[in-house]
Amino acid sequence: QVQLVESGGGLVQAGGSLRLSCAASGSIAGINDMGWYRQAPGKQRELVAVITSGGSTNYADSVKGRFTVSRDNAKNAVYLQMSSLKPEDTAVYYCNANIRPAWSLHWGFYWGQGTQVTVSS
Repeated sequence: QVQLVESGGGLVQAGGSLRLSCAASGSIAGINDMGWYRQAPGKQRELVAVITSGGSTNYADSVKGRFTVSRDNAKNAVYLQMSSLKPEDTAVYYCNANIRPAWSLHWGFYWGQGTQVTVSS
């Protein structure tokens, strides 16, 4: 079984920083893109940032210059460093990864359980 486990959410004041972590565990043959999505109350889930296995990155316009996504392929982990946080960044943040389990020839998208980030004004 493949699992994504997130950590690092919490409450922070506007202008502050947080670092989210996500690690994939289980019998994994390979991981392609890894990334972060978020969902605010009453809104659809949206892409925040994605990083390829080669290290190329892409960000939502709303977080460019403030958030940085990185990964450690040896640890099957992805991180999101968030700085200059704003109240509108408040959401549940979900880790996502494109993974091929060791027991399958097929790639699939896996999600973490979500971690709450709350930014107070």
